[in-house]
Amino acid sequence: MASDFHRPTRFPPRMFEGYLGAEDPAHVSRVAHDTAAAVLSRVRADPDPEVVSRLVTYTDQHGIDAIAELWAHASPKSLPGALWRIYLLRTLIRQDAASTSLAYQRGTEVSRTIDQVVAGAPVPAGPAEVQELADVILQGVFSGDFAVALERAAAFCRVTSAGYASLADDADAADAVHPERSEQLTRRALRLDALADEFASCARLWRRDSLD
Repeated sequence: MASDFHRPTRFPPRMFEGYLGAEDPAHVSRVAHDTAAAVLSRVRADPDPEVVSRLVTYTDQHGIDAIAELWAHASPKSLPGALWRIYLLRTLIRQDAASTSLAYQRGTEVSRTIDQVVAGAPVPAGPAEVQELADVILQGVFSGDFAVALERAAAFCRVTSAGYASLADDADAADAVHPERSEQLTRRALRLDALADEFASCARLWRRDSLD
């Protein structure tokens, strides 16, 4: 674990796939699953608001790498993998709330699904609103219906992904000579779409009591 005095570390989206396997994968996996189960079961058994609040804001004080050390190596379809991705999503939102809210708003305009209703963000949703939604979703992990929290995260990711894809089309049409902006937005859309699928899979496993 990182020191209690470790300064928060910005976690660029490109590092999401950059974690390498440890020398003893079995040990890392066991620690990840044991700590995730212990944290979740203990807090959900007695969801004290102060404890939940500290868990929600943990990465603000200790950095996302503190969570990554424990859970980033875990399978996407596992309890530690789900917790890691919820924290990662919250961090990505907070690091670029303006762009995220813009993409989410565009997504509500182009999406033809009920995802924006499931996600639960107000419309219009500005930077403050998407950051608040990220906190509410993480609170739900510890003190609400775990599957619903994952489904809300998945819905938010799908709406925002649709928004980034639409913004990428705009950027591509506006500046064909410099496609970097369009490519960057497209990568964000694909990353969020993958996260949405992983959250949805974990929610289904949780409902079947098969997420461990």
